Amino acid sequence: MAQDLATGRLAREGLLSAEAQDQAQAVLAEARAAGLETLRVLVGDQHGILRGKTLVAEAFEGLFRAGLNVPSTLLLKDTSHRTAFAVWGQEGSQDGSQGANQDGGPSGGFVPMRGAGDVLLLPRPETFRILPWSPHSGWILCDAVMPDGTPISFSSSEVLRRAEAGLAAQGLQAVFGLEVEFQIFERLDSARSHSQSTMPGAPIRTRNLNQGYQYLTETRYAECEAVLDDIRRAAQGLGLQPRSVEIEMGPSQFEFTFAPLPALQQADAMVMFRTMVKEVCARAGLHASFMAKPRLDNAMANGWHLHQSLVECSSGRNLFQPAGDGSLSPQASGWIAGLLAHAAACSVMIAPTVNSYKRYLPFQLAPDRIQWGHDNRGAMLRALMQPGDSASRIENRAPDSSANPYFAIAAQILAGSAGMAAGLQAPDATQSPYEEGAARLPRSLGQALQAFEGSDLFATTLGPEFVSYLSQLKRFEWERYLDTVSEWEQAEYFNLF
Repeated sequence: MAQDLATGRLAREGLLSAEAQDQAQAVLAEARAAGLETLRVLVGDQHGILRGKTLVAEAFEGLFRAGLNVPSTLLLKDTSHRTAFAVWGQEGSQDGSQGANQDGGPSGGFVPMRGAGDVLLLPRPETFRILPWSPHSGWILCDAVMPDGTPISFSSSEVLRRAEAGLAAQGLQAVFGLEVEFQIFERLDSARSHSQSTMPGAPIRTRNLNQGYQYLTETRYAECEAVLDDIRRAAQGLGLQPRSVEIEMGPSQFEFTFAPLPALQQADAMVMFRTMVKEVCARAGLHASFMAKPRLDNAMANGWHLHQSLVECSSGRNLFQPAGDGSLSPQASGWIAGLLAHAAACSVMIAPTVNSYKRYLPFQLAPDRIQWGHDNRGAMLRALMQPGDSASRIENRAPDSSANPYFAIAAQILAGSAGMAAGLQAPDATQSPYEEGAARLPRSLGQALQAFEGSDLFATTLGPEFVSYLSQLKRFEWERYLDTVSEWEQAEYFNLF
């Protein structure tokens, strides 16, 4: 069998290393022993949503020999599942009548993958999992590449790998820990009528699983223990290393925290966790949502707090551990300064939706200004550092749970690294994170896009193609929002004028 994989296209063309071939053989053996019937072959898309195809058992080996083709437009969809690029347009066309897509896409600008051909999914054997809630089926994550094996500069895993490579060249590694907030609701109406099958689909109707507003209360945990146990066990079964399960501030709101891991492993864990939670809850007639700020009475916003530290590979030393007098290390100071200096430009990558910016409100345990503080939950950056504490770290509280984890973690690495490389030093820590004076985080996706496009950080590190790609993708979403007449406008003006 090992020889069979070695003669496949992926191995012959250097797209599946000898180590990966050995791992693939182990995957095939495990799948046979488990009687696996299906394998879900997936890629984390531009929103951190898993997309792909499902193979039957007879086709498993072929995946490791030749990869799997999927439509390239999977990487070009906005959050409504519309294609945001004029893949049918003529080269350089600016005429919407010639360049617009059948599903409403725009024309002109940077247009990757014209003609909507295929991309190739390269399996990553180390990500194979048998699903605890569906034990006849498994997951495997993939890298999306061009049909000839060329990397795609804006694909999720490629972006994060490029960010990690810059640190690796310096003998450094970034380590991340996660706190993930989300809600679970009872499903009342799944919105399946024909008229509700729109792009995007109509929101389903729900009610709370518990009343909430009883933060970390034991009785609320007991009320929800059954579903939280199902989620915890599934997370452990996937090898995701959860640390705690918590009742969060708002009704039906929960938080899971996870052990620290290197960047790519943690991004993989986050996309697996979000998908698993939604699938496990759906099987129980429930609806899980990681939306930043749901439009539901009394609902609290969902943050995704990114804990981060920097490790020297040769010694394993945590470079964010402060000196004996408590002063910041040069690396921690530079990293903090970089995250602050590039906070606005990074916003699109850590708070990616129109809705994300409804979360940045004062006195809501979310930041609204670009500041840092020592163990201060109102500041954007919360420094958790003590002399002698090998777990010393920086917590960024600006990301929300809807972020693409590959892009969000890459943004942390690139901004923090830029601060260190430039010799920046952290300003004074704040004790009053909501007072006037400090620069504000962007108040809208539009402002975040202006900051992203106006910065040279990502064009320099990831290339102008990535900047054009993400800008086009998110502007398509933003402009659809601007074109929509809201309930607020109808209430404000329909009777008055």
